[in-house]
Amino acid sequence: MEMENNCTMNFAGGNRRTVMVTNDDGIDAPGLRALVRVLVSSNRFHVLVCAPDSLLLVTVSLGEMLFLPSLWKSIERLLLQFLRTPADCTSLGISKALFPYIPDLVISGINMGSNCGYHIVYSGTVAGAREAFFNNIPAVSLSYDWVGGKSNVDDFALAAEACLPIISAVLVEIKKKTYPWNCFLNIDVPTNVVNHKGYRLTKQGKSIVKMGWKQVTSDAYGGKMLSTMTMDTNSSYTEDALSTKPEHLVFKREVMGSQVEDGETDYCSLQEGYITVSPLGALSPAELDSQVYFKQWLPSVTELFSSAAL
Repeated sequence: MEMENNCTMNFAGGNRRTVMVTNDDGIDAPGLRALVRVLVSSNRFHVLVCAPDSLLLVTVSLGEMLFLPSLWKSIERLLLQFLRTPADCTSLGISKALFPYIPDLVISGINMGSNCGYHIVYSGTVAGAREAFFNNIPAVSLSYDWVGGKSNVDDFALAAEACLPIISAVLVEIKKKTYPWNCFLNIDVPTNVVNHKGYRLTKQGKSIVKMGWKQVTSDAYGGKMLSTMTMDTNSSYTEDALSTKPEHLVFKREVMGSQVEDGETDYCSLQEGYITVSPLGALSPAELDSQVYFKQWLPSVTELFSSAAL
């Protein structure tokens, strides 16, 4: 993809480049807060935020006021209904309908949990960066490999600081007009961020955690089966819902296994302690042997249909 000359680079923050931050965990998520604080405290960037809330999309423009002690309480929030995903937030934030200029770089994150392998395909964090890429704006998605019992909220700030050189270097290349426009970057930071082994260029692997579903009965609701299939077994339901639909079911999601491949892929390198940097594109083409198979198969579809026993 060639870069179209429709992205107006700007200097809204004086000599500072403008970055827009979005995420998948919401406007109040510790990962986003830590990233914004690190970006602003570096005094290198003018920062915009356009991120989803649980029901609303929240947008804020962050300038020098970020240095105020009452940071988040002092920022006026513009609440816009119905835009609830990182891709929506990116689309709005780069449209010039909300902000008066287009950001030089979109950063999506920091996500609580890694985004590697096949999980990239349905990652909201990655989708926020991909939306910018579709619109010819450089983008980076950031994730921290959060592990319960080992990680704490301070690790998000450490992860942001560890990624700051990459963000700065990307903006330098953009200014020099030497940055490649045919990809965006997906970055994962290891759990033990303090002792990370440095950056490693990786490729998207095929790792995936395989999930299953288990039907459960909740004692909290008098042993009744509930109506909604949900990943959150602590979700609240009204008494009316319980009394009117007691015959419906509730399911709990559980890990059934995992698929991991060897080599210098994103997941394996992350587990080895590296900060993984994976250039991504828009397409996910099938393996070559699949292309060969279907090239031979497609011309025979009509014949196979006619001869098939129905």
